[in-house]
Amino acid sequence: MKADPADQRRLLDLAEVDAELARLAHRRRSLPEDAEHAQAETAVRSAKDKLVEVETSAGDLDRDIRRLERDVEAVRARTVRDQQLLAGAGIGAKQASDLQHELETLARRQGVLEDEQLEVMEQREAVGIDLDHARGDLARAEQTLADVGARRDSALADIAAAEAGRERARAEVVAQMGAADLLAAYEARRSQGKVGAGLLRERRCGACRLELDRTFIGQLRAAAADDVVPCEECGAILVRTAESSL
Repeated sequence: MKADPADQRRLLDLAEVDAELARLAHRRRSLPEDAEHAQAETAVRSAKDKLVEVETSAGDLDRDIRRLERDVEAVRARTVRDQQLLAGAGIGAKQASDLQHELETLARRQGVLEDEQLEVMEQREAVGIDLDHARGDLARAEQTLADVGARRDSALADIAAAEAGRERARAEVVAQMGAADLLAAYEARRSQGKVGAGLLRERRCGACRLELDRTFIGQLRAAAADDVVPCEECGAILVRTAESSL
């Protein structure tokens, strides 16, 4: 293949732009904010699970408190009724004795219920503190997630802007290329994930960085300026300039 030396030199500009695009693509794939975002999402899920756990405990204790309040009120109401009966006229000794016995039983029952109620209320107070902590932890975790998300979005926007600039620069270089076959050969290598072209500098290929054989260098010296010569080591198009020291 033959191509104008100027077009061959333009391949170096194209390769530089493509290298920058590759670096930007790698940066996009390996953003530290992605790992931070995943960790922040895990922290939010954990905080939500903890909050649900504490809210469930609080709800159970609230139900217990309401049940105990109803039981205490029922005992108090029964006590008032029995006291009224006992204070009334016309009751016999047997009924009075039964009422007195029931009042004593009710008093003991009320004491047990009130002790249990106090214990449950103390537990609910402690869980209330845990609930405040869990809500605070979730709020902080969600804020961290939002902050990391904003930083990640900003980083992605910067990358997108840089990519757009490099794509415009690439289009300008391609528009200046007059050798369609040369460009096709370059693009074919690039589509395979390989470096398409490299500068020959002092017997070393700029694409693979390997030093080339003296015999091959001799062949390059003998080649015409418009000959398109691939590197014998990596196959990239070798671009010869004054730096090649041929």
